[in-house]
Amino acid sequence: MRNKKKKYLTLRHNFKYWTFSCLLMLNVSCDYFSFKSKEEDDNDPAVAAVGNITLRHSELASITKETDSPSDSTNLANRYVQTWIKKHLMIKEAGNKIPIDEAELNRKLLDYKYALMVYEYEKAYIEENIDLNISNEEILAYYNANQENFSLKEIIVRTNYLKMEKGISQNRQADQLLSKETQNNKTNLRELALKYANNYFLEDSTWVKFDDILSNTPLADHNNKVQLLRQNKMIKVDDNNYSYYFKILEYKLQDQVPPIEFVSDEISKIILNKRKVAIAEQLQKDIYNRALENNEFKIYE
Repeated sequence: MRNKKKKYLTLRHNFKYWTFSCLLMLNVSCDYFSFKSKEEDDNDPAVAAVGNITLRHSELASITKETDSPSDSTNLANRYVQTWIKKHLMIKEAGNKIPIDEAELNRKLLDYKYALMVYEYEKAYIEENIDLNISNEEILAYYNANQENFSLKEIIVRTNYLKMEKGISQNRQADQLLSKETQNNKTNLRELALKYANNYFLEDSTWVKFDDILSNTPLADHNNKVQLLRQNKMIKVDDNNYSYYFKILEYKLQDQVPPIEFVSDEISKIILNKRKVAIAEQLQKDIYNRALENNEFKIYE
């Protein structure tokens, strides 16, 4: 039920934003109906026109002034002109097809103006008052309380991976170093990778997507990666030019609960968003209570 409500709120927000954008375009477009003197026209020539609405060189120049390359500037200008024409053709078509109630339009524009003012104020207030520090204890507490909300969509692994040129003598050394997990072997393996590996991943405390590690290797299209993991702690495969080594230290399958390290960043974002919502709600309550104490509003029966 919570997910449906969230989707509804998102759709509602997007619809309001889209409606506001359309209304704003209509309002802004009215500015183009003002007439200019002959001297102004000469100093600011027309670039494109749709009916009585004209796009002038000064507006186009403000769009392209940040570009350094003449070709980039020309491409940007061409794209902007095409977008501008399409937008105003749509406005013209809408004006011809649907009746416009000017009073209602102005009321909606005013509503959205006030909504935007409130949004900008809340945003600034939250940025000024929010605590951005999130402790490991908070992350752990949220993880333990909400594990049912975390479910892997793909396989993740902790692994050591090496891609070595096929046939070189160091391949045997790589095989030996990967077979035993000792601190000395880790150091020697990193040195070997730096000198001889074409590609490698040795951050064995980091969880990564298994498909990302297998990308551009002969195992990328393997048809049973679950079985591959369950039956092998050490995987070696060759193609025509290279040997690929995968030492699987740990893995989690689809639909399993991911380790906290894999979702800690996501949890941090969730906690921050909750703080933002709480600050905004408290701000509204404080303003309401202050106004109530000072008799700043009345409710008529």
